[in-house]
Amino acid sequence: MAKCLKVGDRVKVIAGDHKGEVASIVKVDKQAGKAFLKDIEVRERHVRATQYNPKGGKKTVHIGIDFSNLKKEDK
Repeated sequence: MAKCLKVGDRVKVIAGDHKGEVASIVKVDKQAGKAFLKDIEVRERHVRATQYNPKGGKKTVHIGIDFSNLKKEDK
């Protein structure tokens, strides 16, 4: 399944909290077996203040969804 999913494909979530939702793939991590979907599983992480980022603050990150929970959408 991992070989047939690539960036830009439209997929449907078939298991989990977002079951039934359709979105496009933004990024693929083949080593972890996860795909990052547009506007699904987006979280805010708190960032510590550093020399390069003196204010710190919040950063938006995508949380990956396992390939086994995705199905490629037919066109």
